[in-house]
Amino acid sequence: MSSAKESIARLFRNIERVIIGKPQAVKLAIIALMAQGHLLIEDVPGVGKTSLAKALAKSLDLDFRRIQFTNDILPSDITGVSIYDQEEKRFHFQKGPLFANIVLADEINRSTPRTQSALLEAMNEKQVSVDNTTYPLDDPFMVIATQNPTESHGAFPLPESQLDRFMMFISMGYPSLEDERWLLTRNSSRMSPADLAPVLAKEDVLSLQRQVEAVNFEPILVDYILSIITETRNSDHLELGVSPRGGLILQQAARACALFHGRDYCIPDDVKELAVPVLAHRVIPESHHRQPNRRARDTAAIITNILDNIEIPV
Repeated sequence: MSSAKESIARLFRNIERVIIGKPQAVKLAIIALMAQGHLLIEDVPGVGKTSLAKALAKSLDLDFRRIQFTNDILPSDITGVSIYDQEEKRFHFQKGPLFANIVLADEINRSTPRTQSALLEAMNEKQVSVDNTTYPLDDPFMVIATQNPTESHGAFPLPESQLDRFMMFISMGYPSLEDERWLLTRNSSRMSPADLAPVLAKEDVLSLQRQVEAVNFEPILVDYILSIITETRNSDHLELGVSPRGGLILQQAARACALFHGRDYCIPDDVKELAVPVLAHRVIPESHHRQPNRRARDTAAIITNILDNIEIPV
């Protein structure tokens, strides 16, 4: 456990050399990695979404690929394509950028639903199917996607099935006044993600993921999760509550949160801290048809209100 805590702290400090004043966003990205989940970061341009993804990838000695999504990108552009070799008289499969350990899907909502759906199998099954052949993806495998919520021209909102594949949905937010002053005064000397050196190897990441599976989760915490998801299904403010898969993912994320804090057991605070980033994008607010751009803010407030009205187990 002490070795895991040291590895996590080393990774956290390395990312914070680039991502200034956003410890919670860094923490959630690391937790998603340890819990074998995928991360969706939604915010306005220029607040560090892509930098966070790059900093995490650069801090790990893993294969990293970036895909810049546009409305003309095809599924084969990310999965790969079979090319015919005239000399050998057979097809060779050329792997696409999805065949990496960390994949940055930049501006994912710029691509068409057809290309977005090509990510589904990879994110859920850790495999890619092309020309009736299935190719497994190496462990660890994580997709970090970004999107801009303010621009709707040429954008294709992610459907519910795609949103559900992401373990967490987070926003970066603007920096504090002091952090932004530091950025402005130290702009020429501050580090970029490309300057970072890896601090964890592939086996270190796999070891952390295995340790997450061993974190103890008491039955009383299972009841706490059940209370939360049941309230989402009964809420008058939600058209659709949390699915059983949402509860399982919250449990896995809470285990990773416990390991992040150096514990081999979960406490109620682990569940409560991650309920909003894990559950808010898995529910549909009653008013989402009238105000689609406010969905993330509305559902976060509803989940927070539900948490405030449920007794925390002791």
